[in-house]
Amino acid sequence: MWQILLVALLAAAPMAMAQTPASAPVETPVTSQLPAGVTLEKATNPVIKISTEKGDMILELFPDVAPKHVESMLNLTRKGFYNNLTFHRVVPGFVIQGGCPQGTGTGGPGYNIPAEFNSRKHLKGTLAMARAQDPNSAGSQFYICLDVIPYLDNQYTVFGQLVYGHDVPEKIRQGDKMQVSILQDAK
Repeated sequence: MWQILLVALLAAAPMAMAQTPASAPVETPVTSQLPAGVTLEKATNPVIKISTEKGDMILELFPDVAPKHVESMLNLTRKGFYNNLTFHRVVPGFVIQGGCPQGTGTGGPGYNIPAEFNSRKHLKGTLAMARAQDPNSAGSQFYICLDVIPYLDNQYTVFGQLVYGHDVPEKIRQGDKMQVSILQDAK
């Protein structure tokens, strides 16, 4: 009896495999993409990785307090916008800043994001969106704090926090290139 069942399963396997396109993406558990020991504030928050020659930085994003900023970051990342851009501003003890397509601090994605100032503080490793004088002028440029910077609180939109690669921001130098990818997308 088991031999008939085995033959039937073997006969059905090619038909089942033929019905699944070879290019169909295989979903992997999100946790497999996060390094061991990484803890998120909220398990369903989006997570991005900024890769550089100096190492990888993994950041948890906060759509609960800055949904438009998180959505923009994820959309630009999906399009490959940030890949090969540089950190154009590096101020030791303050911030590293990137995301300008011109590499000068004057460019953006072609649109502005309305301010989403919130109660999150500018801590070491905080991810926030740079902007011009107008509070609603943020676009693609972001910064990561190298220290606690309380005078920026409620002046810029905080939308993420470094959760892995805490030593990397201090290693970044002006002109270092980045590759940005999504490890866990918005749910």
